[in-house]
Amino acid sequence: MTSNGNGAAGLGHGYYFEDISVGMEASVAKTITNDDVRIFAALSGDVNPVHLDDDFAAGTIFKRRIAHGFLTGSLFSTVLGTKLPGPGCIYLSQGLKFRAPVYIGDEVVATCRVTAIDPEKARVTLACDCAANGKTVLEGEAVMMVDRRTARQ
Repeated sequence: MTSNGNGAAGLGHGYYFEDISVGMEASVAKTITNDDVRIFAALSGDVNPVHLDDDFAAGTIFKRRIAHGFLTGSLFSTVLGTKLPGPGCIYLSQGLKFRAPVYIGDEVVATCRVTAIDPEKARVTLACDCAANGKTVLEGEAVMMVDRRTARQ
């Protein structure tokens, strides 16, 4: 990857606060792999066998291994940090409601849509949805701080 001079590897700056409007949205899609689940377990320390052990998972309500909820939720961070608002934004909060499991091999589509703008604080609120097989598996709301193009006087 190449740097664009501001530390972001080739992405440049995302949207400035002045360029964001209610209704804007962006998405990413990712197929969750066995390697993703195993690497996430190693990185997070969450080695719950429902994620890692086929025999254990077979005895659960899911009947097979599931991806970590926060692995799925991390796709919101991908959208927010790379697309909308994009590079330069700061994550302030994220609410999450887990609706259904994500299985290894599922393609997850994460979509974030601007629902509110706070001009006083330069904050943007986004509705977040992850879907697999056309069904919402995770939803929530994020609040982001977004750079202004010019400093307020």
